[in-house]
Amino acid sequence: MTPPYAIGVDTDATTLREADHLLQALAAELDLPEGVFGCTHLVRDGRPRVALSLAADAAGTEPVLRAARDRLTEQGYEVSAGAPDAAGRAVLYPGAGALTGTLTLAELLTRSAIDRVTVLGTPGEPAPDTLLVTRDHVRPQWQDGRLVLAAMPAAGGTLVPFEDPDPTPCCADH
Repeated sequence: MTPPYAIGVDTDATTLREADHLLQALAAELDLPEGVFGCTHLVRDGRPRVALSLAADAAGTEPVLRAARDRLTEQGYEVSAGAPDAAGRAVLYPGAGALTGTLTLAELLTRSAIDRVTVLGTPGEPAPDTLLVTRDHVRPQWQDGRLVLAAMPAAGGTLVPFEDPDPTPCCADH
């Protein structure tokens, strides 16, 4: 379920990696509690960039986000009510820190706020005992109010998150 209270933060970040680092730095600076969701959102208007959102659904976290909104505004960020869109890419979410190494999908779903795992190119849901090599970089996306992790097949019958933690820049080889 999409958290009921959210704020959007406009940034000058132009890459997901830059936005991830900014989001993590702001969360640490603002001392946000574990139950807060922090997402990135691609903005494709006249100034392409990556915006951020902070959201909470746990009782008592709304005042924390209101205080964060005030502090971010004081720092010069343009802050708005609500997330920039409904399909944010989650960087911060309950249990994200526990998703390291290799886990079964059942462990991934139990330890985190991720609701579902899909595998590119396959019609059904993967088995709960399927291993996921996290590469310590698990970025699910909001889809229809649920956090969904897109994964892809990897060596030895395992899965890896679709998003590569160290992508090769476009045109790197020429």
